[in-house]
Amino acid sequence: MKKKTIIISLGGSLIVPDKIDYKFLRDFRKLIKSYLRKYKFAIITGGGKTARRYISAADKAFHIKDEDKDWLGIHATRLNAHLVRTIFEDVANSKIVRDPRKKVKFDKLLVGAGWRPGCSTDYDAVLLAKNVGAETVINMSNIDWLYDKDPRKYKSAKKIENIDWKSFKKIVGDKWKPGMNVPFDPKATKEAAKLGLKLVILGKSISNLRNYLDGKKFKGSVVE
Repeated sequence: MKKKTIIISLGGSLIVPDKIDYKFLRDFRKLIKSYLRKYKFAIITGGGKTARRYISAADKAFHIKDEDKDWLGIHATRLNAHLVRTIFEDVANSKIVRDPRKKVKFDKLLVGAGWRPGCSTDYDAVLLAKNVGAETVINMSNIDWLYDKDPRKYKSAKKIENIDWKSFKKIVGDKWKPGMNVPFDPKATKEAAKLGLKLVILGKSISNLRNYLDGKKFKGSVVE
């Protein structure tokens, strides 16, 4: 039986919330490895706070161009990808995916990072899904649910469990900015909608991810 491929867009906020969260990474590795007989995984790492710190510092020093901000972010994602690939060294492909459009073969696990300016790793995850024939992208971040507006700014923000792509586009907008903090990159949203992908938005809970992979009730939001 052919194994189903799942893309995980792993937020940098989970890898490096402030300091590197080795406990999360240890638990994440254990969980993913336990499902390798059932699924193939492609994990795309975000830049998170590391990227935003570099972008902010460079901009304060010299008001750098957006393209340079993007490149700083891309290199932050690649650093995180090297970290993740290293902890999966016994099962992962030896090379990190930098171009999500490039044909690649893998038996168990693939790790990817940022590609080029003008988008986030969410977009790379969507392009890789198209490339390897995956139908689902799991977006793991420090937010457990999708909300109609930023819950950190608005107490009146309402939780959304299920939503279609058209309505989701209204929440994330249609313009990409380096270092922007949205549930899913607007450019990625547009491409995922066109491909008819399923997006599952989860928080950082490992047990919650297990529930989803087992087809059980889970805490999170689904866009399709």
